[in-house]
Amino acid sequence: MINIKDFSKLELRVGDIISAEPLENAKTQAYKLKIDFGRLGRKQSSAQITELYSPEGLIGKKIIAVTNFKPIKVAGFNSEVLVLGVQNEKGAIVLISPDIDLIAGSKVS
Repeated sequence: MINIKDFSKLELRVGDIISAEPLENAKTQAYKLKIDFGRLGRKQSSAQITELYSPEGLIGKKIIAVTNFKPIKVAGFNSEVLVLGVQNEKGAIVLISPDIDLIAGSKVS
């Protein structure tokens, strides 16, 4: 189990998806996302969310992401943040997003 001090090391932020396209050569279908985090700048992420979302439907969507993980390479793509989601009963990922309009870069607390 982790404690609150461990959890507080995570930096969770609100971001606006500004572009989405298929991630070619990925072992599991995924999208390349470009996300605006306001004053923190723009970051990119690989996200396995192709079952429920189209690239066009993702543009402008607000998401929650972990912004302080070390970047990883996914199919040659540099993924800088981890977009958060929840698996539904069929195993598809549903994005976690705020239910009111928030400023990009807002910290989740």
